[in-house]
Amino acid sequence: MKTEEMQKKNSIDLEPFYQALEDDPKLLDEALEILLEMVNFEPKSIKKLALVIKEDSRNLYNEIVELSKSGQNKGNTPSCCGGH
Repeated sequence: MKTEEMQKKNSIDLEPFYQALEDDPKLLDEALEILLEMVNFEPKSIKKLALVIKEDSRNLYNEIVELSKSGQNKGNTPSCCGGH
């Protein structure tokens, strides 16, 4: 996988970082928030991130697609029938 190749090229040991993210959901939330802010300021990064997710994290990709579909379905519901 491309992620493994990138990690081999990098001499930094990221395992403690990954372990910390797994151990502390609050850290994971903060890391994801930082990542999303970075992607927001660099539009080209959005495609790169999407491709990495699609290629290396198929379960995450499928979940995002399902969430996207369910969000679109909610948007198509007439306001009278939305259960409000």
